[in-house]
Amino acid sequence: MSSQAARSHMSIGEVLALLQGEFPDVTVSKIRFLEGEGLIEPERSPSGFRKFTHLHVEQLRFILTEQRDNYLPLRVIKDKMAESFGRPRVLQDKQEVRLSRAELLEAAGIDEETLEELEDYGLLAPVARRYDEEALTVARTVGSLSRFGLHARHLRAVKAAAERECGLVEQTVAPILKRRAPGAIGEADEAARELSTLLLDLHASLVRTGVRSVLGG
Repeated sequence: MSSQAARSHMSIGEVLALLQGEFPDVTVSKIRFLEGEGLIEPERSPSGFRKFTHLHVEQLRFILTEQRDNYLPLRVIKDKMAESFGRPRVLQDKQEVRLSRAELLEAAGIDEETLEELEDYGLLAPVARRYDEEALTVARTVGSLSRFGLHARHLRAVKAAAERECGLVEQTVAPILKRRAPGAIGEADEAARELSTLLLDLHASLVRTGVRSVLGG
C-alpha cells in the first residue's frame, strides 16, 4: 500500500472525532452497530483493524442525520442509502443457515453427546428440526471451550447472565411497543439490536477487566 493510500484510511477513533461535533451522541459502539447492521462496510487490515475512508464518514453522516432529523428506521435508511451511495455487498440478501442435526455436528465439529448436552442445558434448540446460524455459533464456541475442560454444564452462569441482559433489553423497549404507533415494532427492533451490541461490548470489557485482576494485571 502506498503512503498516500495509507493516509486515506482512518481508524474508528478518527472517524468518531470527525462526527462528534455534529453528532455528540455518536459512539464507537454505535459505529460498530451500524457496521453490524450492514449500513457501512469498512475494510479490515491483516490484523483485523477497521480501515475507514471519507466515503464511510459521509455514509455515517447520512445515517445519523436521517435518524436525528427524520426519525427514520434503519431499514428505510438502507433503501435511501442504496439510492444515494449504491448497495454495499453486505446489504445483499444472505443465505439463511438451516442445518440438519447431522450437518450441525459436522459444521461445528462436535459429537452427538455434546449436542445433547447443549440441548439439555438450554444453550441451543432446533426450530422445526433445523438449526440456525446462532445455534451453529454456540455449538462451535462450546466445542472450542471443551479444549479447556469447559462443557455445557459449566456454562449455566453464562446462560443466566445472557437471560438477565435480555431482560434489560425487554424492559427498555417495552415503552416503545406500548405506544402502538406506526413503526413502533421496527423502532423497538432497532433499539433492541443496538442495546444488545452495547451490552455485549460492556460484558466483554468487564470480563477482560476481571481476567486482568485474576492474573494480577
